[in-house]
Amino acid sequence: MHDRLFENQRSLEPWSAHAEALGLDVPAFDACLESEKHAESTRRDMAEAAKAGATGTPSFVLGATDPDDPTKVRGLVFIRGAQPFATFKAQIDQALAELEE
Repeated sequence: MHDRLFENQRSLEPWSAHAEALGLDVPAFDACLESEKHAESTRRDMAEAAKAGATGTPSFVLGATDPDDPTKVRGLVFIRGAQPFATFKAQIDQALAELEE
């Protein structure tokens, strides 16, 4: 579904047409969508992304785990938009150098 929606960004609706094209159970898909079962968690994720500076996709955060608590990640660099490999490499190299200091 993810790939299909990104390939068809200009024609997202009706959502059920995408479900049908993928061979999904359309009534179950529609029921899930109408229930808004995941709406609140999606809103929370969007709010967190906005706090980090994300205004669209793609957005990337380079981070490092906390050595005292590997379940926590500290954001180091925020990269907006589709970027060439060289941009990612430079940012990763810089972040690694700063972590070694």
